[in-house]
Amino acid sequence: MAKHLILFDIDGTLIHAAGAGRIALTQALATEFGVAEPIFEVGLAGRTDRAIASEALKHNGLEDDDGSFDRYLGAYFRKLPEVLQNTGGRVLPGVVDLLVALRSRPEVALGILTGNAEKSAWIKLQHFGLDHFFFGGAFGDHYPDRNDVARSAQRNFAEHLDPSGVVWVVGDTPADIRCARAIGARAIAVSAGFSDSAELEAAEPDVLLEDLRDVEGFLGRLDTLVE
Repeated sequence: MAKHLILFDIDGTLIHAAGAGRIALTQALATEFGVAEPIFEVGLAGRTDRAIASEALKHNGLEDDDGSFDRYLGAYFRKLPEVLQNTGGRVLPGVVDLLVALRSRPEVALGILTGNAEKSAWIKLQHFGLDHFFFGGAFGDHYPDRNDVARSAQRNFAEHLDPSGVVWVVGDTPADIRCARAIGARAIAVSAGFSDSAELEAAEPDVLLEDLRDVEGFLGRLDTLVE
């Protein structure tokens, strides 16, 4: 069992997808529902796909029910791989080196805590070659509130963590910090993504980093911040 369970957000923390999610979600409205000029004036940062899809459906005059949600997300999943190929995107600085270092430590287990739906999360991670680092995840398919995603992670991953172990949430928005607090976890905020340092500092993370390039510093904090 792990001494540390580290749960990573995806967009803005591990990768920058160059707007692929927004593009694919907009295209899915057109192809699945025949919306000629889709309206997608929806905030994405720190939110779950359930909440994003619900808002997008309503803005386009569509029913916000389980059937429409399933159709919408299904079309989105079909669009996303091609859009990722076309938009490019990148893995953020330091991410691969950090994940390699963390995977080499037997006291650490790595998981995903994201607002992405489960299928889109793995599509993104596979596209950028990061999927093999993580044993599992908690996703935004069913929860409009990111805090509920964190609570599902706490339940799902309990068997991987020593009773005296520490849960860490690594993310790039205040929503990541809030969901860490919802489960009594430590929060590491990274300002390389959607939120700047001032916004993140106001949410009071345990650690605030510019990016994930300082691998030794990150590893050191795992030990020094455990009470």
